[in-house]
Amino acid sequence: MLVNIPINIPDIDEQEIREVTSVLSEKALTSASFEGGKRVRQFEDLLSNFVKSKFAIAVNSGTSALQASLYALDIKPNDEVLIPSFTFVATANSVKSIGAKPVFVDILKDNFTMDPDDMKKKITKRTKAIIPVHLYGHVAYMEEIMEIAKKNHLEIIEDASQSLGSKFKGKHSGTFSHLGCFSMYAAKVMTAGEGGAIVTDDKKLFEKLKQIRNHGLSKHHITSKFGLNLRLPEINAAIAKIQMKKLPTFLRQRKKNAQVLTELLQNYDIILPRERKNEVMNWYLYTVTLKQRDKIMNKLNSAGIGAAVYYNPPIHQTPYYKTKKTLTTTEWASRHVISLPIHPKVKKSDLLKIKKTLSVYRN
Repeated sequence: MLVNIPINIPDIDEQEIREVTSVLSEKALTSASFEGGKRVRQFEDLLSNFVKSKFAIAVNSGTSALQASLYALDIKPNDEVLIPSFTFVATANSVKSIGAKPVFVDILKDNFTMDPDDMKKKITKRTKAIIPVHLYGHVAYMEEIMEIAKKNHLEIIEDASQSLGSKFKGKHSGTFSHLGCFSMYAAKVMTAGEGGAIVTDDKKLFEKLKQIRNHGLSKHHITSKFGLNLRLPEINAAIAKIQMKKLPTFLRQRKKNAQVLTELLQNYDIILPRERKNEVMNWYLYTVTLKQRDKIMNKLNSAGIGAAVYYNPPIHQTPYYKTKKTLTTTEWASRHVISLPIHPKVKKSDLLKIKKTLSVYRN
């Protein structure tokens, strides 16, 4: 099966190639410096300026960003961390990797993010933190989540891996709480090939995170806390630096494609994604819900359209994390969602092809 329109694809050109070539010429492929390499620092400045945070810390993946944040908040083995099951498994893996227990929370039907009411029910004496996920570019209901967290003295780490550029009431995803984590995987709205970052306004957490990403070493190369090698190499930072400069253009193109596709599918028996009041989405994924999902996905894929399902099964139904608990909306979503391509490389003719392939749903 030939996929002519992939679900997501990195938008790379001569600018990134030149910057990577410069790194190779300088032979400065990485840096064990406390502050990070030259291009790592340049990328961090661009990111913090973009999301309007005081600090940014680059790491080598979105998973590493979550791990480092959990260590920075001193989450201990056997502590409970509330997370949605309807997300990529890295959210759960990061919790499990430090010995803590992920506790799965159901989602809301309108935007597939954590349900604050169900979250409240899952809080126990062992609960120490919450990781809401801004899924598909939708911003989680942070006001409600933060109010519950404050009342119960719980930490919050935002998993903003899919939402760089999304905002609610003018505030960027990842900046509502003390720590926000981003991913720069190849399929995200901007990429470093592999990479991640954490943003914060807390100077103590910032200093702590710089140590955690570099084996726990202080400025004076003394191991004063636990750490890992989570550093972002200079080659990846070089790509990320250029991509950050292009990000506003990428976001405009995604928004335009989302608007066109919404107009094309307006009279179809499909539930389309929408921005809630005061929300600006980055349109990382254009995720719809429909009947006979698997049948139509095969039809789209056969037509060369790289439609994909995120996520089936949800984490709580995977072999490793399997629980007997039911998450009603999560399980419904896993049977009905499908994501359609709207990335910057998608053309109007591609969107028309998607419309034609979905014509069986026309009212």
